[in-house]
Amino acid sequence: MSSDPNALYSRKNPFPAELKTNRKLTGEGSEKDTRHFEIVLAGSGLSYEVGDSLGVFPTNNPALVEEILAALKFTGEELAPNPAGEAVPIRQALLKDYILTEPSKQLLEAVSNKDSSATFLKDLLNPDVKAELDKYTWGRGVIDILTEFDAAFTPEEFVKVLRKLQPRLYSIASSQKAVGEEVHLTVAVVRYESHGRKREGVCSSYLADRVGDDGKVPVFVHTAKHFRVPENPDTDIIMVGPGTGIAPFRAFLQERKVAGAKGRNWLFFGDQRSSTDFLYEEEFKGYAADGILTRFDTAFSRDQEYKIYVQHRMAEHAAELYAWLEGGAYFYVCGDANRMAKDVDVALHQAIQTAGGKTEEEAKEYVAKLKTEKRYRRDVY
Repeated sequence: MSSDPNALYSRKNPFPAELKTNRKLTGEGSEKDTRHFEIVLAGSGLSYEVGDSLGVFPTNNPALVEEILAALKFTGEELAPNPAGEAVPIRQALLKDYILTEPSKQLLEAVSNKDSSATFLKDLLNPDVKAELDKYTWGRGVIDILTEFDAAFTPEEFVKVLRKLQPRLYSIASSQKAVGEEVHLTVAVVRYESHGRKREGVCSSYLADRVGDDGKVPVFVHTAKHFRVPENPDTDIIMVGPGTGIAPFRAFLQERKVAGAKGRNWLFFGDQRSSTDFLYEEEFKGYAADGILTRFDTAFSRDQEYKIYVQHRMAEHAAELYAWLEGGAYFYVCGDANRMAKDVDVALHQAIQTAGGKTEEEAKEYVAKLKTEKRYRRDVY
């Protein structure tokens, strides 16, 4: 028998964990629905370190599945292959195995072959016009393609033009040393309207709204060795985690508190409004009062006429930020890769340049050295 405690349950064999807590973190009037989930791992043998992610296998919205079956004129009992090649009722395959929220290129191509009014879809599949394809498919799902065009499929043909539904990875928001056989997540539930329909994120809405009567969620641990707390507990850490990017830093602080780490902790957190979007407010203010959080800087973008983000707070405290880095601090960023992480990276370079009296080139070299020393760590998505 394997000595690896995680060997029994894995991505290929997820553990059916109990969803114990589903609590809304955002307040009345917030534009967001951000939630705190507590999942019980008792009996799984699964263990995790702070910085790891939890993989969650969602199921699709049954109402959406029924719409698709109706559009295809299927009863739902017809057999179709799942991704493993096993024949199952197509309703089951669509619920558990295939992506329905984004039309695949194979679906667009198949529809363009079946409906003469849809030939333009084939033109969009030309790699040279990828931006046009992205624009067309954004906010459209499989149901839109089926209702906009006249294309008949057999059950087997249909599932063959769909992509496999993948698990979602969420940064773990707890330390196992603090919460025992539980794992906590901080998740923004994705909901929006486009093309006259209400849309939702598959996994975030599954956790928020659709975990079955048994309350079980299929999960596995995804190891992220690159995003650990420093091995030496005396090392200072600077954490930048706006929005749900706060998740791993909640875990870091729990871990450092339990371990009695002597290193200082500095947290930058940002969101839209302090009155409705201050995630884990009491908890973090408690850490600040207890001295676990040495510095705590917040940036609420909509609490004043002009937008203030975490990178602006970094600029305000450039001298101290540079002093911490000079003293050996690790710098962590978690959250949105497209904008926030890039803006924070620019702010980091600028802080080093201004506070360290360095040229642009020297600041680049300084940051490169931080990365080489593994003192600049990112968990971005």
